[in-house]
Amino acid sequence: MNPRIVVIVSADGEWHAIPKIFPDAEYCMTPFGQYFVEEINDEPVVIMYGGWGKIPSATSAQYAIDCWSPELLVNLGTCGGFRGEIERDQIVLADKTVPYDIINQIGDTDSAIERLTTVIDLSWLREPYPISVVRGTIVSGDRDLIPEEVHTLRDKYGARVGDWESASIAYVCDKNKVKLLILRGVSDLVGPDGGDAYGARVEWVVAAEGIMKTLFKSLPDWLRLFQE
Repeated sequence: MNPRIVVIVSADGEWHAIPKIFPDAEYCMTPFGQYFVEEINDEPVVIMYGGWGKIPSATSAQYAIDCWSPELLVNLGTCGGFRGEIERDQIVLADKTVPYDIINQIGDTDSAIERLTTVIDLSWLREPYPISVVRGTIVSGDRDLIPEEVHTLRDKYGARVGDWESASIAYVCDKNKVKLLILRGVSDLVGPDGGDAYGARVEWVVAAEGIMKTLFKSLPDWLRLFQE
């Protein structure tokens, strides 16, 4: 099997929705977790669990590229939105990713972040997009958004959302010259006064399930833009 497309779902709560979306899936295993093959638009597409955080997301993306040699890698998932800058359930199409949580005490932090920042080539997409999206920058870190830092992240990087994995996946795809599509739905909002889902995992899982259903419903139309 040489599928041209691999879809990676990163977080446990996001993957939790998969059996409800694909009740007849026949699962196999990678070192990172489950995967299955689904026919979409008359061609096989691998849908796999990648894991949350920088290290699992980078290594699972590289594994997928090494294993299947896809022409397109898709990452579907959730993100935290900056309160006042975006609304819950809006879908973000990433065109740039920034690993904002680097701290370099020996050298220069800003140059280190810039070196690992990725501008995603979306020239193969054409408008109108299949669903309404907010196109922009996603900041990624191995931590949830810190409420007091949200305004700084907005002002410094022009971001309106943050997650744990996008920057790692984008960096790996860029180095391997693999096309990338990152679509993330805003599951919760974070501002100086705190986060909607902080301390409320069940609420986040429910929001994630709704977002994943929306993203996978639109996936055939997004893939058609690549396939055509």
